[in-house]
Amino acid sequence: MLEQLIHIIAPIIINILELIGIFITTYTSVQCFYEYLKKKLNPDNRAIKIKLAQGIALALEFKLASEIIKTVIVRDIAEIYVLGAIIIIRVILTFVIHWEIKTEMGVK
Repeated sequence: MLEQLIHIIAPIIINILELIGIFITTYTSVQCFYEYLKKKLNPDNRAIKIKLAQGIALALEFKLASEIIKTVIVRDIAEIYVLGAIIIIRVILTFVIHWEIKTEMGVK
């Protein structure tokens, strides 16, 4: 009974988290592009780069959460390998983006 409920609810939650990640990425990208166009004459784009990186990092966190929830409904070992690889790639991307944010914020 509970397992059937999980298999019904988990995909809905996964899709919602994926959509949130997509929305954050799109919104942040459009907003940063607009700021870039407004400040075209200003050669210092560090603030825009930091804002974009923070938005991407946040979106990756939501997408990573969806991948973790996917582990609940995995049916065979091949899916676990693929899911594990995706999780590792997203974790690495998150660390690299956070490193880039720290580096950009430290540079003056």
